[in-house]
Amino acid sequence: MSLLRRIEQSQNPEPAKTGSNQLPANSGQAGGASGGDGSRLSSLQARRVSAPITSPQAGSYFDLKTRVQNKLLAELDPSMDITKTDDVRRTIQDLFEQILTEENIVLSRPEKARLFEQISAEILGFGPLQTLLEDETITEIMVNGAKSIYIERKGKIHRVPITFENNDHVMRIIDRIVAPLGRRIDEASPYVDARLPDGSRVNAIIPPLSLVGPVLTIRKFARNPLTMDQLVQFGSITPEAIQFLKACVEARLNIVISGGTGSGKTTFLNVLSGFIPADERIVTIENAAELQLRQEHVVTLESRPPNIEGRGEITIRQLVINCLRMRPDRIIVGEIRDEAALDMLQAMNTGHDGSLTTLHSNSPRDTLARLETMTLMAGMDLPSRAIREQISSAIDLVVHQERMRDGTRKIVNLTEVSGMEGDVITMTDIFIFEQTGIENGQILGRLRPSGLRPKFMDKIEGSGIHLPPSIFGIGERRRY
Repeated sequence: MSLLRRIEQSQNPEPAKTGSNQLPANSGQAGGASGGDGSRLSSLQARRVSAPITSPQAGSYFDLKTRVQNKLLAELDPSMDITKTDDVRRTIQDLFEQILTEENIVLSRPEKARLFEQISAEILGFGPLQTLLEDETITEIMVNGAKSIYIERKGKIHRVPITFENNDHVMRIIDRIVAPLGRRIDEASPYVDARLPDGSRVNAIIPPLSLVGPVLTIRKFARNPLTMDQLVQFGSITPEAIQFLKACVEARLNIVISGGTGSGKTTFLNVLSGFIPADERIVTIENAAELQLRQEHVVTLESRPPNIEGRGEITIRQLVINCLRMRPDRIIVGEIRDEAALDMLQAMNTGHDGSLTTLHSNSPRDTLARLETMTLMAGMDLPSRAIREQISSAIDLVVHQERMRDGTRKIVNLTEVSGMEGDVITMTDIFIFEQTGIENGQILGRLRPSGLRPKFMDKIEGSGIHLPPSIFGIGERRRY
């Protein structure tokens, strides 16, 4: 992206004409504005000749930052390549020092460093959020209006002493996130799902739906994706369960990863996908692309919301139908949340084994109930028994995880979908988390085998994979 475009997104060149809880005057142009290079150049020129934005308190830090920032924007070369971050940063540093000298602004070294970092973040990054995004210990960022920002670290939520200047400032950062993706957010479409360049998931919702101002939620993902070994170190899963899941993926079983919000479903899906052989063609389908698959042959599809005229929407369901024509060996759907469940089940039942997906639910049994409900949303007049038969034949294993009271995330059930008894889908727990106590606020326990051998072991062994009986808690001498 050119520096000119990023500069335009970094500041609103005209004073806000709306109240603090309303959209800025130009926010409707964020995702779908169609102006050409001429209109963008005019916008930049207008900013260069307009008077600096002033603060109610003359001489305040905010006023100083705004004046220096506006002058810096005016003197930057619009033709610079914004992707060459180091070069742009050096240029900003030189201009910054020059402006301070010209205006006889005297600052201490810490004050100068702070001012420079904030201005650089406004031009090159995401404003006040930049330092939080660079902190790898933070897993979630929650902006509740301009003056209230919270983070999640180690499963616990904390408020941070960082604020935006006003709600218009928050809107500019939201626009900067969604505009490169061709998405928009305005009064006609007041919420949006998006992603950052590093794959972090973003949701934004603005007034009039939000009564506290623009609300921005960012689910961060580690620059280096987690590994199964790290999950064992964290106590999220056991080596025996990993060996079992590895065999399930390699044997092309259909797996649903379920759990509540923030329980780590997408992260675990990412880790589990690492067991897919490198010579298979993988098609991923997501609302906002965030999976980080390591294989070479991966095709990533992303749904699309409707445009400003209400046209052009591409749903998860349409992508699932289309991907069946793309010769996939594996289909991975980031999350099933609506009638796409029917098409996913159909795909699993028509030769596309080894599919993976996630789903919000409270338990393995609830996972199947939600699948049934979402299948009914497709509008097909199917009897409940027919739907349940589809589910029982399509799904082999449910991996359920939870975020515990101490903030840790753990796999709590590995449950086989074993068949039908009458009108009821039968399920068998293969591994169950057993809590043994609490020590210093930390939940103690372990994912233990139930002692039962899954019915799909024949399929695993048919793939040339042998699992010792001890993995299932069965004694070596016991016949099975």
